[in-house]
Amino acid sequence: MATQRVAAPLFIRAEWDPDAKVWVCTSDDVPGLATEADTVEELLVKLRVMVPELLDANGVPDGPDVPFELMARMVSSGRALAG
Repeated sequence: MATQRVAAPLFIRAEWDPDAKVWVCTSDDVPGLATEADTVEELLVKLRVMVPELLDANGVPDGPDVPFELMARMVSSGRALAG
């Protein structure tokens, strides 16, 4: 029985931009990827289309499914309540 090797997921970063109030997305693994969305869920919808398209446009071989890992990061702060 032949086994199929699963490609390692592409790594994609999303950072919250507090000034623009959007998630900004980039990746060293996906040439030309730069996009933004109001929510992480909206970002995932865009990425499922954009990632394979950008790989094809840049001549990067891919298969029928293109696995990717999205790491979302938001820096925030809290304030103690006055007692």
